[in-house]
Amino acid sequence: MADRMAGLWWYRTLYVLFAACLAFVQLLPLDPGPGQWPGPDLLLAITLSWTILRPSLLPVWLVAAVFLVTDLLLMRPPGLWTAFAVLGCEFLRSRRVLLRNAPFPIEWGLATSVITAMTVAHVLVLSIFAVPQPTFGLTVMRLVFTVMAYPVVVFLAGRAIGLVKASGSGETLGAGR
Repeated sequence: MADRMAGLWWYRTLYVLFAACLAFVQLLPLDPGPGQWPGPDLLLAITLSWTILRPSLLPVWLVAAVFLVTDLLLMRPPGLWTAFAVLGCEFLRSRRVLLRNAPFPIEWGLATSVITAMTVAHVLVLSIFAVPQPTFGLTVMRLVFTVMAYPVVVFLAGRAIGLVKASGSGETLGAGR
């Protein structure tokens, strides 16, 4: 039991460190000027992939706290993207039994659907309230890059930190534990 709790806190701390590093990089003044392509939303890809792989690692309070802090740091409307991230994670968490034995293309398709729904809802809410936002083309490019980055994030989660999909009713952490 103690090993399991230590493993949970290790992965949660690692998630917060990833989020802090990604937010730090986004805050750096590295903008070379017009014509730059938007990068993928790696925090969202990491969060969704970890939620699918191991739902118990990322409780809803941790996802909400990390996304709210990044909303505040990146000067986005506070809580809006956080709400969509929490809804997307909880949608995927509720399908963990279906995704447990599903092949990767099914998982990737579901994650793509969730990312697309989150992006469309975010754009609609910002449009309704006339909040300035990036052009539609940039938003679509960010969506496509996030979807394309998802398999890389899942691969790195499995290879670099040993996070594998839960199989069976008893969740254990890591590969072969």
